[in-house]
Amino acid sequence: MARLSYVRIKYLFFSWLAVFIGSWVIYVRYNSYTELCRGQECKTAICDKYRKGIIDGSACEGLCEKETIYFGKCLSAKPNNQIYLGIWGNLEGVIKCQMENTLHLDFGVDLEPRKEIVLFDKPTRGTTVQKFKEMVHSLVKKRLGDQGNLQDLVNLILKAADSNKDGHVSLPEAKSAWALLQLNEFLLMVILQDKEHTPKLLGYCGDLYITERVPYTSLYGISLPWIIEVFIPMGLRKRMDQWFTPSWPRKAKIVIGLLEFVEDIFHGLYGNFLMCDVSAKNFGYNDKYDLKMVDMRKIIPEMSLKEYIKYKSCESDSDCVYGADCGTTCDQSKRCTTDVTQPNLAKVCLLVKDYLLSGTPSEIRDELEKQIYSCIALKAATKHMEMEHALILNNLKALLWKKISHTNDS
Repeated sequence: MARLSYVRIKYLFFSWLAVFIGSWVIYVRYNSYTELCRGQECKTAICDKYRKGIIDGSACEGLCEKETIYFGKCLSAKPNNQIYLGIWGNLEGVIKCQMENTLHLDFGVDLEPRKEIVLFDKPTRGTTVQKFKEMVHSLVKKRLGDQGNLQDLVNLILKAADSNKDGHVSLPEAKSAWALLQLNEFLLMVILQDKEHTPKLLGYCGDLYITERVPYTSLYGISLPWIIEVFIPMGLRKRMDQWFTPSWPRKAKIVIGLLEFVEDIFHGLYGNFLMCDVSAKNFGYNDKYDLKMVDMRKIIPEMSLKEYIKYKSCESDSDCVYGADCGTTCDQSKRCTTDVTQPNLAKVCLLVKDYLLSGTPSEIRDELEKQIYSCIALKAATKHMEMEHALILNNLKALLWKKISHTNDS
């Protein structure tokens, strides 16, 4: 009887402990969710400005009047960047909304609370279309440098700003466009609007915008319920990520797309862009295994990084880093230099090394491994970097394409 009582007490204790831990985890998760997921606040703030005639855009009517835009699953990782799966009529998309003032690059500094009157204060009433063009030209020149064809980009931006396609940009449309132009991702989407690896912009209202939905939202890995994620060790999680990947020919096709995207942003029409967060979660693919970008917020103009970094004091190279992957060196005067140490291509090759070499056909494995390691060794500041960059990138694409070009996966 004593033994039975002891077993019962032990059972009750561990049952109580399990309930306590489970309740605590659910409570923490709920608090985290309510802090991260503030879509209703975002919608309320945007629609208030729309109804007052301050902002306008192609998504405003569906968001605020007809309510044909539906906020689905919350994907937000930070309270100030609201991200949701969404539905707009019969279209599936991703809704992105800024809950804070983002009128400057976020270089690890906490942002000020959102100030609506500041965010939508430009252009002012009475501003002519020509003056707005000059404002936009000045802004993109500051962000991208003195490119010879910036007027073409200004025309693209004004075309995107004309949300109702009536041939002219109204003041509320201009205010929305100006707010959106402060965001790296929006500017890059306009620049790369005709490139197949960039999600299409479906519409906007104020600084809320909706993009094409990408079916597979990570280069590799598997999405698990959060309650399971909590109890999986990091080492096992990384191994699981590599287990759940497409077949090798499909991986090769995805990587070819990633290499093409690197080409698109490397010394393109409007200058060079730097990938400052090269992680698997920022790259996805569709049902045909074509690469699609998921998150481009940390892809920034080289000019913007140089303008920021040249004023930064440092003690070591680790102080001269933006995001996770854009780093320069700390010189003898304790100032950060302005030239990045690693080009985009080297970062991408490091990301896909294990992903691509796992399951590689034996007849190309040695050559592929050699090319990937040559790619990883690329340095940005070398004399012939651009030539080496082009040669390695083209050789990698040719090797992968030759192997899959006669398969169904191509």
